Amino acid sequence: MNLPIHPIMEQSFAVIDREIGGHEFERDEYAIVRRVIHSTADFEFKDLVKFSPNAIASGISALLEGVPIVTDVGMVKQGIAGLLSRTFNNQLISAVSQVEEPLPGRTRTETGLLKCYREFPHAIFVIGNAPTALLALCQEVRNADVKPALIIGAPVGFISVVESKTVLVQTSVHQICVEGRKGGSSVAAAIINALITLAWKAKSNSSQIQN
Repeated sequence: MNLPIHPIMEQSFAVIDREIGGHEFERDEYAIVRRVIHSTADFEFKDLVKFSPNAIASGISALLEGVPIVTDVGMVKQGIAGLLSRTFNNQLISAVSQVEEPLPGRTRTETGLLKCYREFPHAIFVIGNAPTALLALCQEVRNADVKPALIIGAPVGFISVVESKTVLVQTSVHQICVEGRKGGSSVAAAIINALITLAWKAKSNSSQIQN
Protein backbone atom coordinates (compact mmCIF):
# COMPACT_ATOMS: atom_id res chain seq x y z
CA MET A 1 0.00 0.00 0.00
CA ASN A 2 1.47 3.35 -1.04
CA LEU A 3 1.58 6.18 1.47
CA PRO A 4 -0.72 9.09 0.57
CA ILE A 5 0.98 12.43 -0.11
CA HIS A 6 -0.74 15.58 1.09
CA PRO A 7 -1.56 17.89 -1.85
CA ILE A 8 0.47 20.74 -0.35
CA MET A 9 3.52 18.50 0.01
CA GLU A 10 3.05 17.30 -3.55
CA GLN A 11 2.88 20.89 -4.78
CA SER A 12 5.94 21.78 -2.71
CA PHE A 13 7.89 18.88 -4.20
CA ALA A 14 6.96 20.15 -7.68
CA VAL A 15 8.33 23.59 -6.83
CA ILE A 16 11.57 22.05 -5.55
CA ASP A 17 11.89 19.95 -8.70
CA ARG A 18 11.60 23.10 -10.81
CA GLU A 19 13.98 25.22 -8.77
CA ILE A 20 16.70 22.86 -7.59
CA GLY A 21 18.68 22.99 -10.82
CA GLY A 22 21.19 20.41 -11.96
CA HIS A 23 22.40 17.70 -9.61
CA GLU A 24 23.94 14.25 -9.67
CA PHE A 25 21.89 12.56 -6.98
CA GLU A 26 20.63 9.06 -7.57
CA ARG A 27 16.85 8.64 -7.34
CA ASP A 28 16.72 7.62 -3.67
CA GLU A 29 19.32 10.19 -2.65
CA TYR A 30 17.25 12.90 -4.30
CA ALA A 31 14.11 11.75 -2.49
CA ILE A 32 15.92 12.34 0.80
CA VAL A 33 17.48 15.67 -0.17
CA ARG A 34 14.14 16.91 -1.53
CA ARG A 35 12.42 16.10 1.75
CA VAL A 36 15.09 17.99 3.70
CA ILE A 37 14.65 21.03 1.44
CA HIS A 38 10.89 20.74 1.87
CA SER A 39 11.23 20.81 5.65
CA THR A 40 13.60 23.79 5.66
CA ALA A 41 12.87 25.78 2.45
CA ASP A 42 16.65 25.93 2.14
CA PHE A 43 18.21 24.82 -1.13
CA GLU A 44 21.68 24.97 0.41
CA PHE A 45 21.06 21.45 1.71
CA LYS A 46 21.50 20.30 -1.87
CA ASP A 47 25.23 20.73 -1.27
CA LEU A 48 25.32 19.68 2.38
CA VAL A 49 23.67 16.25 2.54
CA LYS A 50 26.25 13.54 1.91
CA PHE A 51 25.77 9.77 1.59
CA SER A 52 28.34 7.06 2.21
CA PRO A 53 28.27 4.11 -0.21
CA ASN A 54 25.29 1.81 0.41
CA ALA A 55 23.99 3.98 3.27
CA ILE A 56 20.45 4.11 1.91
CA ALA A 57 20.37 0.39 1.14
CA SER A 58 21.57 -0.42 4.65
CA GLY A 59 18.95 1.85 6.20
CA ILE A 60 16.15 0.36 4.11
CA SER A 61 17.20 -3.19 4.98
CA ALA A 62 17.34 -2.32 8.67
CA LEU A 63 13.85 -0.82 8.60
CA LEU A 64 12.48 -3.88 6.82
CA GLU A 65 14.14 -6.08 9.43
CA GLY A 66 12.53 -4.12 12.27
CA VAL A 67 15.64 -2.75 13.94
CA PRO A 68 15.12 -0.01 16.55
CA ILE A 69 15.51 3.66 15.72
CA VAL A 70 17.39 5.68 18.35
CA THR A 71 17.16 9.48 18.34
CA ASP A 72 19.24 11.82 20.43
CA VAL A 73 16.34 13.92 21.72
CA GLY A 74 12.56 13.89 21.98
CA MET A 75 11.97 16.46 19.25
CA VAL A 76 13.52 14.17 16.65
CA LYS A 77 11.53 11.23 18.00
CA GLN A 78 8.28 13.16 17.73
CA GLY A 79 9.09 14.11 14.16
CA ILE A 80 9.37 10.42 13.25
CA ALA A 81 6.65 8.82 15.37
CA GLY A 82 3.65 9.62 13.17
CA LEU A 83 4.98 8.14 9.95
CA LEU A 84 6.63 5.21 11.70
CA SER A 85 3.35 4.24 13.39
CA ARG A 86 1.65 4.08 9.99
CA THR A 87 4.35 1.93 8.43
CA PHE A 88 6.88 -0.31 10.16
CA ASN A 89 6.25 0.50 13.81
CA ASN A 90 9.87 -0.26 14.73
CA GLN A 91 10.85 0.47 18.31
CA LEU A 92 11.54 4.22 18.59
CA ILE A 93 13.74 5.42 21.44
CA SER A 94 14.81 8.89 22.59
CA ALA A 95 18.28 8.50 24.12
CA VAL A 96 18.01 11.47 26.48
CA SER A 97 14.95 9.94 28.13
CA GLN A 98 16.76 6.68 28.94
CA VAL A 99 18.76 8.07 31.86
CA GLU A 100 18.03 10.42 34.74
CA GLU A 101 21.61 11.41 35.53
CA PRO A 102 24.59 11.83 33.20
CA LEU A 103 27.84 9.99 33.65
CA PRO A 104 30.68 12.14 35.03
CA GLY A 105 32.03 14.43 32.33
CA ARG A 106 29.23 13.61 29.89
CA THR A 107 25.88 15.13 29.04
CA ARG A 108 22.62 13.31 29.68
CA THR A 109 22.13 12.82 25.95
CA GLU A 110 25.63 11.32 25.56
CA THR A 111 24.99 8.99 28.47
CA GLY A 112 21.63 7.88 27.10
CA LEU A 113 22.98 7.37 23.60
CA LEU A 114 25.85 5.21 24.83
CA LYS A 115 23.37 3.17 26.87
CA CYS A 116 21.23 2.67 23.76
CA TYR A 117 24.27 1.66 21.71
CA ARG A 118 25.21 -0.99 24.26
CA GLU A 119 21.66 -2.38 24.12
CA PHE A 120 21.03 -1.95 20.38
CA PRO A 121 24.40 -1.70 18.59
CA HIS A 122 22.80 -2.57 15.23
CA ALA A 123 20.14 0.18 15.43
CA ILE A 124 19.62 3.23 13.24
CA PHE A 125 20.89 6.29 15.13
CA VAL A 126 19.43 9.70 14.28
CA ILE A 127 21.25 12.73 15.71
CA GLY A 128 19.69 16.15 15.17
CA ASN A 129 20.81 18.21 18.14
CA ALA A 130 23.64 16.81 20.23
CA PRO A 131 27.11 16.91 18.65
CA THR A 132 28.75 15.60 21.82
CA ALA A 133 26.50 12.55 21.64
CA LEU A 134 27.47 12.02 18.00
CA LEU A 135 31.16 12.27 18.94
CA ALA A 136 30.70 9.77 21.76
CA LEU A 137 28.87 7.34 19.47
CA CYS A 138 31.57 7.60 16.79
CA GLN A 139 34.25 6.86 19.37
CA GLU A 140 32.35 3.77 20.49
CA VAL A 141 31.76 2.36 17.02
CA ARG A 142 35.25 3.00 15.68
CA ASN A 143 36.63 -0.38 16.76
CA ALA A 144 33.38 -2.18 17.55
CA ASP A 145 32.53 -5.59 16.14
CA VAL A 146 28.85 -4.67 15.70
CA LYS A 147 28.21 -1.34 14.04
CA PRO A 148 24.95 0.58 13.58
CA ALA A 149 22.95 -0.11 10.46
CA LEU A 150 23.05 3.63 9.80
CA ILE A 151 24.02 6.87 11.52
CA ILE A 152 22.24 10.04 10.48
CA GLY A 153 24.44 12.90 11.62
CA ALA A 154 22.66 16.25 11.49
CA PRO A 155 23.35 18.19 14.68
CA VAL A 156 23.00 21.97 14.41
CA GLY A 157 24.94 24.78 16.04
CA PHE A 158 28.37 26.26 16.57
CA ILE A 159 30.18 24.25 19.26
CA SER A 160 31.57 20.81 18.33
CA VAL A 161 29.07 20.48 15.46
CA VAL A 162 31.48 20.53 12.53
CA GLU A 163 34.00 18.49 14.52
CA SER A 164 31.46 15.77 15.29
CA LYS A 165 30.50 15.48 11.63
CA THR A 166 34.16 15.30 10.60
CA VAL A 167 34.69 12.40 12.98
CA LEU A 168 31.57 10.67 11.65
CA VAL A 169 32.79 10.90 8.06
CA GLN A 170 36.05 9.26 9.14
CA THR A 171 34.30 6.18 10.52
CA SER A 172 33.49 3.13 8.41
CA VAL A 173 29.83 3.00 9.45
CA HIS A 174 27.01 3.58 6.93
CA GLN A 175 26.06 7.23 7.28
CA ILE A 176 24.05 10.16 5.99
CA CYS A 177 25.73 13.37 7.13
CA VAL A 178 24.80 17.04 6.86
CA GLU A 179 28.01 18.99 6.44
CA GLY A 180 28.72 22.26 8.21
CA ARG A 181 26.79 23.96 11.01
CA LYS A 182 23.31 23.39 9.64
CA GLY A 183 20.98 20.57 10.64
CA GLY A 184 18.56 20.20 13.53
CA SER A 185 15.57 18.15 14.60
CA SER A 186 13.49 18.86 11.49
CA VAL A 187 16.37 17.95 9.19
CA ALA A 188 17.18 14.72 11.00
CA ALA A 189 13.50 13.75 11.05
CA ALA A 190 13.14 14.60 7.36
CA ILE A 191 16.03 12.29 6.45
CA ILE A 192 14.72 9.29 8.37
CA ASN A 193 11.12 9.94 7.24
CA ALA A 194 12.25 9.95 3.62
CA LEU A 195 14.09 6.71 4.28
CA ILE A 196 10.99 5.19 5.87
CA THR A 197 8.99 6.19 2.79
CA LEU A 198 11.56 4.57 0.48
CA ALA A 199 11.55 1.39 2.56
CA TRP A 200 7.75 1.28 2.55
CA LYS A 201 7.72 1.59 -1.24
CA ALA A 202 10.28 -1.23 -1.46
CA LYS A 203 8.09 -3.41 0.74
CA SER A 204 4.96 -2.58 -1.30
CA ASN A 205 6.73 -3.31 -4.58
CA SER A 206 7.99 -6.63 -3.25
CA SER A 207 4.48 -7.61 -2.17
CA GLN A 208 3.07 -6.75 -5.60
CA ILE A 209 5.71 -8.87 -7.32
CA GLN A 210 4.98 -11.84 -5.05
CA ASN A 211 1.28 -11.53 -5.71
